[in-house]
Amino acid sequence: MEAWVVWLLVAALLGVAELLTLTLVLGLLAVAALLAGLTGAVGLPLAAQAVVFAVGSVAGLAVVRPVARRHIAQPPLLRSGADALVGREAVTLTRVTRDGGRARIGGEEWTVRPYDPNAVIPAGTVTDVLAIEGATALLYAAPQHREAP
Repeated sequence: MEAWVVWLLVAALLGVAELLTLTLVLGLLAVAALLAGLTGAVGLPLAAQAVVFAVGSVAGLAVVRPVARRHIAQPPLLRSGADALVGREAVTLTRVTRDGGRARIGGEEWTVRPYDPNAVIPAGTVTDVLAIEGATALLYAAPQHREAP
């Protein structure tokens, strides 16, 4: 059996192992083995194939893997749904206490509570949304309440 066929078999086995482990290491080694196999298929000697595999492995593990892991670990740049409301302004429609209240956030009416359970926010106050718990927004009003226009 020719060397390039062995490289392709190794690449296939590493690719299957990567699918089972999801570590990204075996997948990068599979790509390096594939490159070595293509080098052998072109007709280059076994030493050149081994060099291509070594260089491909080191490049993949030292350059590609850290970049890929950094991108995987990043949170999504676009917040959507209820998460997109955090940080927005809300105008209270009713008096807001620890028992609840209503406010308009982004054109929608929401059930709200103050972030500080001892706070009472009067109706018509412009507040900030600090968090969303289920279907309830937690509001914070600065000590000097701003009245809605």
